[in-house]
Amino acid sequence: MAVEKKSGQAAGFAGLQQNFKKQFTDVFPDRLAEKTVVIIPSLTLDQEMLAAIKGHVYYEERMLCMLMLLRMPNTNVVYVSSMPVDPVIVDYYLHLLPGITGYHAKSRLTMLSCYDISAKSLIEKILERPRIIQRIKQHIKSPGAAHLACFNVSQLEKKLALQLGIPIYGCDPDLLHLGSKSGSRKIFRQCKIPVPHGYEFLKDTNDIVHSLIKLKKEKPSLKKAVIKFNEGFSGDGNAVFSYGNLNPGHSPESIIRSSLQHNLKPVAANLTAVTFLEKFSLCGGIVEEFLEGDIKTSPSVQYRVNPLGETEIISTHDQVLGGEGGQVFIGAYFPANNDYQKEIVMLGKKVAAKLAVKGVLGRFAIDFISVKEKNKWKNYAIEINLRKGGTTHPYLMMQFLTDGHYDADKGLYITACGNTRFYFASDNVYNEKYKGLTPYDLIDIAMQHSLMYDGATQKGVMFHLMGALSEHGKLGLVCIGSSHEDAFAYYKKVIEVLDAECT
Repeated sequence: MAVEKKSGQAAGFAGLQQNFKKQFTDVFPDRLAEKTVVIIPSLTLDQEMLAAIKGHVYYEERMLCMLMLLRMPNTNVVYVSSMPVDPVIVDYYLHLLPGITGYHAKSRLTMLSCYDISAKSLIEKILERPRIIQRIKQHIKSPGAAHLACFNVSQLEKKLALQLGIPIYGCDPDLLHLGSKSGSRKIFRQCKIPVPHGYEFLKDTNDIVHSLIKLKKEKPSLKKAVIKFNEGFSGDGNAVFSYGNLNPGHSPESIIRSSLQHNLKPVAANLTAVTFLEKFSLCGGIVEEFLEGDIKTSPSVQYRVNPLGETEIISTHDQVLGGEGGQVFIGAYFPANNDYQKEIVMLGKKVAAKLAVKGVLGRFAIDFISVKEKNKWKNYAIEINLRKGGTTHPYLMMQFLTDGHYDADKGLYITACGNTRFYFASDNVYNEKYKGLTPYDLIDIAMQHSLMYDGATQKGVMFHLMGALSEHGKLGLVCIGSSHEDAFAYYKKVIEVLDAECT
């Protein structure tokens, strides 16, 4: 009976997604069509890993960039969050809308809150509150012209879609194994794309030890290896193992096994080597070489598969990484370096085509490590993220504000006015001194120092994660300029201003 129920749910969800094709064809292209977008910014990820991120509940605010959909005069938006979003923050986004008054936009916006700041994911909170689900339903005027927009899609988001009777513009969770660390390496191999030497589909500590031994045998000069959970994110599911000096009088297995815990450094601050290995045995993962290089970068390419199965290049970024061994996402430059952006676009196109055939839907990113060797870049594919990520909201924000597009052939972003624009974005602007600043304070400071985004010049700063500022001293920025240097200059100015204001 349980199997029949499950298969019935699967068929129901497949039906919703199949009907999404008609909506995409008939409704999406019409700017004046009446439609509803239900935004669920739940980080439905490992809660223990999320706990290592300061103010992670406020990361739900990153999808506030999608309030820019209200620039279409007959589009309704329902936005659900764990805690109420300060009206000052909502007003900040609405004032950026081109060609639409804040009053008109606000009449089509419904903000709902679970009033729950617990460690549970937002989607769990919603499913525990049938009255909130009913309120969402009341604001969906036509299920045939409505869809869910989520940060990532799990079985829980799928369950909500079935209860609401509307599709999700995102990957079916039954396909998420394709974007696991092991699944990614398998896809890359099928596409004949270079990957760091290593091993996937590992299950436990024994598999880790044996893989570390094989890596060292095959690459005797190797100093470090990276161990990754299949479902890690933002680098916090990674750990770096240092080989040190292996004593020739002992077997490599005994040395590596005995030194594993001591020489293993998890990236996540709240994980010890012991808990990391225990967690690995629950979720599995990979071991791969730590790529060395005097000149090394971390680019990524973003693609989308639409409901018709068509693939589209969205953007490229050069990621800024920090933490243990440079494994943690800090921020990104857009677009990526022209020296290798065409090649990663081409490699990404192969992956996108493969994923489209397998039924993947929505946005995803492919991360690389690029190493310059003898004046030539070699690009190694690292992972596929079948969800929105840290590069999604900055690009969406600039696209909504400038109505432009990324020209992959030129490696440039071109606005509707024909200008080229660049940005530097970060979710990790942090200083203890910033604690106590409210969103109102931040906006006031930005206006006093001419930091706000200017629609006339199409340059300036957009802020996000403002809700995290007062409690955690943390915020996010998207700094738009006429060059990478110009964009980063805005970032430096924001830091200088905030530091001076908070002394």
